[in-house]
Amino acid sequence: MRALPTRLAVAAVLALAACETKPLAVEQPAVAVASHDYTQLMADLKTLSADDMQGRDTGSEGGAKARQYIVDRLEALGVGPSSMGRLQPWSAQGRSPDGPKTFNGTNIIGLIPGTRVSDKYIVVTAHYDHVGVHDGQIYNGADDNASGVATMLELAKRLKETPPEHSVLIVALDGEERGLLGAKEFVEAPPVPLSSISLNINFDMTARADVDGYLWVTGTYQHPYLRPLLEPIPANGSIRLAFGKDRPEDEGADNWVYASDHGAFHRAGLPFLYFGVNFHEDYHKPSDDVERINPAVFQSSTELAIESFRRIDAWLDR
Repeated sequence: MRALPTRLAVAAVLALAACETKPLAVEQPAVAVASHDYTQLMADLKTLSADDMQGRDTGSEGGAKARQYIVDRLEALGVGPSSMGRLQPWSAQGRSPDGPKTFNGTNIIGLIPGTRVSDKYIVVTAHYDHVGVHDGQIYNGADDNASGVATMLELAKRLKETPPEHSVLIVALDGEERGLLGAKEFVEAPPVPLSSISLNINFDMTARADVDGYLWVTGTYQHPYLRPLLEPIPANGSIRLAFGKDRPEDEGADNWVYASDHGAFHRAGLPFLYFGVNFHEDYHKPSDDVERINPAVFQSSTELAIESFRRIDAWLDR
């Protein structure tokens, strides 16, 4: 999530997170985590954030290895390719620690047909790239964003078991850390007409909700009709939904409207919702490792994200 900041910027971000106002959360009693087998969810998280992925930088060997893993997972789930194929390669100038640089990246696209409105699409996105290796240290990006990809793959598994009402494009985007490059390519050259896209749901950092107890939902200020669908969702375990970080008065690092790939969809005039956790001490550091993630918290966040998708899917385009 977001570009690699300086140490000063990270300190400022953490300070903002520590003093932010009380979130607009739904006060619901906590419930037990739903009974699901999370073996694959945790395996996806662990595999994508392992040292041999080398931080998954765009255009790197580690990025290519992560891409092949995601392709293999979609194939194993029976998620077919889009009309333009499985892969969407691109080349674009983005940002790097050394200044502007041309990156060659590849988006991964899967399609799950809908049962009610097959000609309308919900585009579910999660970026699989991270920031690579710096000064000999691997930035594994377990929360940012192996977690979002794992949540997306878990959603894809559930949608294959119980098909969605809308057609769903499952899109693992590349180049987010370099300036939302893969998302910009997708909206500029989509596999379906932009007019047929009902919503973008973006997962970016879904694991570390224990930082404040919330999985944040950004975008209901811009699209208020979506909030009543999600407000009744009860807490899952110790984690609940919170709404915000999208108002005009939310400034700087506390405004997430353009903070991740959903920003490219928003700029293209498409509705969006972003699901992610607050900043934590391991954000964009080599310490963002799988060992720092509480499995029960991550599983609860994933359940909240999937339940949110189901409610939106059932309501849209009626």
